[in-house]
Amino acid sequence: PSPRTIFKGIYRLPPGNSAVFENGVLTIQPYWVPSFSENDRPSFNELRTEFRQLLREAVAGQLDGGKPGCFLSGGTDSSTVAGMIGEASDRRASTYSIGFEAEGYDEMEYARIAARHFKTDHHEYYVTPEDLVRSIPSVAQYYDQPFGNSSALPAYYCAKMAREDGITRILAGDGGDELFGGNTRYAKQKVFNIYDSVPAGLRNGLLEPILLKSPLGSMPVARKAASYIRQAKVPLPDRTQTYNLLFRLGINDVFDKDFLGAVDLEDPIRQQQSVWKELQTDSLTNQELAFDWRYTLAECDLPKVVGTTQLAGIDVGFPMLDYRLLDFSMQLPVSYKLKGLKLRWFFKEALRGFLPDEILTKKKQGFGLPFGVWTAKNEALKALAENSVRGLVDRKILRPDFVNALFSRYLYEHPGYYGEMIWISMMLEQWLRGNNSRM
Repeated sequence: PSPRTIFKGIYRLPPGNSAVFENGVLTIQPYWVPSFSENDRPSFNELRTEFRQLLREAVAGQLDGGKPGCFLSGGTDSSTVAGMIGEASDRRASTYSIGFEAEGYDEMEYARIAARHFKTDHHEYYVTPEDLVRSIPSVAQYYDQPFGNSSALPAYYCAKMAREDGITRILAGDGGDELFGGNTRYAKQKVFNIYDSVPAGLRNGLLEPILLKSPLGSMPVARKAASYIRQAKVPLPDRTQTYNLLFRLGINDVFDKDFLGAVDLEDPIRQQQSVWKELQTDSLTNQELAFDWRYTLAECDLPKVVGTTQLAGIDVGFPMLDYRLLDFSMQLPVSYKLKGLKLRWFFKEALRGFLPDEILTKKKQGFGLPFGVWTAKNEALKALAENSVRGLVDRKILRPDFVNALFSRYLYEHPGYYGEMIWISMMLEQWLRGNNSRM
């Protein structure tokens, strides 16, 4: 993450910061810091009316006067943007969706529900393994740094389809989850934080000795409780590292020993701890949201969409990130974002009757790519992936025994899980191959 880059001695501005050069000294300082001020006497009806109006204005402000169009995954955000285009423009929205012929990955049914509901001019494209083989090198090498978000490929094909249909500016729904509390981890972390309310005597004198320091904790019945306590004892943001793919696989089992000797493994978490402490709020949920604005949005999702749309040859707008909607979200009571364990409570209730009920109740998915499933079955895709990942063995970054096991056993045992490791490794090597002149 910023301010570091892949280039030694080259840094970049972190999101929300500016560089000031004064009296021969360069300093980096924030020009905007999140400030939450919750409405202590909310009126749902008044807030709903204001929210819908702000959405209309945000969408209208992002249209460029040409043919209006947007990504449509079938989720709440993209469906909302599609519907608001119809209210903000005198032209019918054109919507663009990507599908996959892979069980558990295709959301086209929900995109079609939204398209029918809002009467959009709907367009679909089913990405294939052959598409990936053709496009992985060009997408990987287009970014100015290695970029590992696998939904970049579906986003590229969606933008490419829109460009071929005459769209010059496509609207995206990114930001709704992070502004209004839509990611499942917010509810999950709330459950972990319940442990802090357990009396210290009960925690230290009974639960932890029994579940963490005795054989009982390894028994099937108690194993989940022990795992819960272990994670609950780790504070945020450190707790998020327990889901880090690299740590779960085992750093020393994945990477070359000499390579690890040149890497400061603690640097990322130190930075995240520093950012976390700067985001002072009265609510843990709001602190998580602001943390995600930095890392999930600015460091991952927005570069993904901006990069792939640029590669496709069109502009992109993010109406959900309109500053007025941002200000509105920072004044919402936190219970309107996460009501109990209900995600995006206000967002969904405010749009009930506007969005189809099927979309309000669906589980979040997005443009998830069945890369691992396809790689395990498609020889050409596996050949590209394996050739790429073995390039990192030649560079003395990955261990050869790990890569051998990855392609001979792990991929077939859990294609979705290990496919992610293959993907990020492949994209790194493909970027390096295309950018040797920069290195």
